[in-house]
Parts: sequence; structure tokens; C-alpha cells
Amino acid sequence: MRKLLNEELERLSVDRFRESEKTTLTIVLDNVRSLNNIGSIFRSADAYRVEKIYLCGITAQPPHKDIRKTALGATETVAWEYAESTLEIVKALNSNGYKTCAIEQADRSENLYNFQAKTCEKVAIVLGNEVDGVQQEVIDACNTVIELDQFGTKHSLNIAVCAGIVIYDIFNKITPLRNGSSDLL
Repeated sequence: MRKLLNEELERLSVDRFRESEKTTLTIVLDNVRSLNNIGSIFRSADAYRVEKIYLCGITAQPPHKDIRKTALGATETVAWEYAESTLEIVKALNSNGYKTCAIEQADRSENLYNFQAKTCEKVAIVLGNEVDGVQQEVIDACNTVIELDQFGTKHSLNIAVCAGIVIYDIFNKITPLRNGSSDLL
């Protein structure tokens, strides 16, 4: 086995990425404090062609050097929008047919492993503040709460790590596959 060279990775140009078909997955960041986490989430969103990121409340917006440091250019490819109110964005997504999912530890949450989504179903995930999580009023407005099971002492994942896991899992549930590859149709 040989490690691939950068030239062999078939990376899309920024223009081709912007023109490419996106997944039906949207991300909502609810008062995320860490600029590095925001940048990392942009990078994961780029990797799985996320439709859009909503930056809400105190969540910082590009351009910012600390976001750019971890995003590695993904703020130039992934569509994003700032909104003051996370709750209003979730309500609007609900009205537009999205299955809105708070990523949080809650009673009656469902495990990510068991979360069902149909191919091409519009899904929006809401990720919360590093200390306080997703606001309760936002949880109340979401269609469901998804939790990642954890077996250690912390029961807390870094938000960027959590986002990467959830994005990858939902991408595989909603993206049509062609010839066994992950090429979007």
C-alpha cells in the first residue's frame, strides 16, 4: 500500500466545489465560543459537502485568522450565514421541511447509531456551546435530540470531534451512493 500524493487526491477547485451538488445536511452552531472549533467544523462540512452552516448568537464569523487556521480554506467553499437567534433559524428550517436534530445529552434522546434518515432527506443538526450545550428553547423546537453514546468518565466530546462524527454518520445515511462509492448523484 502506498500513500497517495496530493496531486492524486482529485480535489475539487473552489469554483468546482461551489458548483457541485451538496448533501441535504445543514449545520447550526448555537453560541459556539471556540474559533478553532468553528474552523474545524467548516473543514468537516467541506469534506462532506454540507449544504450550509448557520452561525448563531456569539458564534464568530469568517474572516478571522483563528477560524481560518483550522478551516484551511473551507470558509471560502462552504456556504454560511450569520443569524442572531438560533431559535428563529431552527423554526425556519422546520418550516422548510428539515428534520431538525439537537446534538445533546437529554432524556428521551436517541442514539446516533439508531437515528434514521431517508436518502436525500433534509436534515439540520444543531451543535451547542462548549460549556452549556444547546439552549433548552432550541432543543424544544427541534424534531429530535441525538446523543452519542460514551463510555468513559467525561461524557463530553469536543464539539468539533462530535460534529465530525455526526456529519459523517448522517452523510452516509442521506447521500445516494453510486457504484458503491460516495459520489453524489
